[in-house]
Amino acid sequence: MNGRGKSDSRVVPAKLANKTGQPVAELVEERRLAEGNTGQQNAPRTLSRDDGASSALERVRQAARKDKGARFTALLHHVDLARLWAAYAAISPKAAPGVDQVTWAAYGQDLRANLEDLLRRVRSGAYRASPSRRVYIPKPDGRLRPLGIATLEDKIVQRAVAEVLNAIYEEDFLGFSYGFRPGRKPHDALDALAVGIEKRNVNWILDADIRGFYDAIDHEWLRRFVEHRIADKRVLRLIWKWLNAGVVEDGSWSASEEGAPQGASASPLLANVYLHYVFDLWARHWRNRQAHGDVIIVRFADDIVVGFQHRSDAERFHADLVERLARFCLELNAGKTRLIEFGRFAAQNRRRRGLGRPETFAFLGFTHICGKTRTGRFALRRKTIAKRMAAKLREVNALLRQRRHWPIPEQGEWLGSVVRGHTAYYAVPGNIAAVSAFRKQVTRHWDRSLRRRSQRHRVTWERMGRLEARWLPAARITHPWPNVRFDARTQGRSPVR
Repeated sequence: MNGRGKSDSRVVPAKLANKTGQPVAELVEERRLAEGNTGQQNAPRTLSRDDGASSALERVRQAARKDKGARFTALLHHVDLARLWAAYAAISPKAAPGVDQVTWAAYGQDLRANLEDLLRRVRSGAYRASPSRRVYIPKPDGRLRPLGIATLEDKIVQRAVAEVLNAIYEEDFLGFSYGFRPGRKPHDALDALAVGIEKRNVNWILDADIRGFYDAIDHEWLRRFVEHRIADKRVLRLIWKWLNAGVVEDGSWSASEEGAPQGASASPLLANVYLHYVFDLWARHWRNRQAHGDVIIVRFADDIVVGFQHRSDAERFHADLVERLARFCLELNAGKTRLIEFGRFAAQNRRRRGLGRPETFAFLGFTHICGKTRTGRFALRRKTIAKRMAAKLREVNALLRQRRHWPIPEQGEWLGSVVRGHTAYYAVPGNIAAVSAFRKQVTRHWDRSLRRRSQRHRVTWERMGRLEARWLPAARITHPWPNVRFDARTQGRSPVR
């Protein structure tokens, strides 16, 4: 197949360099189409994607599915005007600008001409990636997380190319990999983990944290991994341009000889590719060949949780993982990586040995706890991480001070959106108390803010109750039990296996 004037891509067979061969087929959940970004209703819609573009990518998917060793040599022609247009529409109009200070709205003033010029530069090789603008955002533990804000054009091209590459890599990625993949959300990973702990023989949990993962990605290893599947030199040059564009901080440029900018549109895909070869394939092989008991694996980006039936398996896996990561310029954060006794029998086993209650671990915003049902049976409890909730409430309080003199309806509408967003994520079964506490604390911060507007305020508890009922949605569970959604999605297949 050639790429001249045709929508399909040329592939050539090739062996994987790490000689993993064809491991036992991964039992994965049914893949769903990526859910569209429904929040961008302001995006221009005068250019629509035709069926040809979708069918062309479907042929790429079929080729990737059929031949796991194929290398794709003609992909850039799939990045067309319609795909760039869709990438622009998917970017938030409120997104911070990059080093060129070009905003979403300004670029859209002459959108077709801008995108046509961008497409011409991408296909001719004249496109140049700009350095990322380095900013820092606070983390719940008080530290700062570095982010790299790309220019709008870089975001557009990265999104378009990532969509094309996803057609290939979604056929390769394993079922226990969840982070930043089409059709997979944090709650899917949380469901898989909960069902795995409750249904499989899990007695030990390894909560693994990779130290500074995005900043530690080795460019040479990443190049080798990408070239296992991608042989289109123009696409490869685009990727290396993004990685080598550098960063600008306080007006000074610095080279980026390693790492991928956290915040760039292409970085999540490249990070998944890196960990697919470094961790996923290795972990599956380890489980199939070396484990003596049950092993469940859930990975969301660089957050990894592995459950074991036997402590000996857990300790050997931990030691082997340290060696495996070191080979690829990564290391575990010793202060955050823990092996704990956890599962259906953890409480009684520890009680028999004269120990206290099982330890807890955190994953995707929730503290996971060994609990019981009313009948005394084991039940996994998930509670909002206390530090996360406290940090969010501090942020709300600070923003309320800035909005103190807004009209009450505007304050209420904004606070209502905050509570709705919090509820949409954290309102899982068993966590209603924490969700209710968040709503109540928001009300108290609002009450205090209104009382400080004037020494002659007229805010009573009765009035505050009416405002709370009027503007803040009631606390309620919005997610089903993990096994219900998990079974519906997987139809009996296990994404943790």
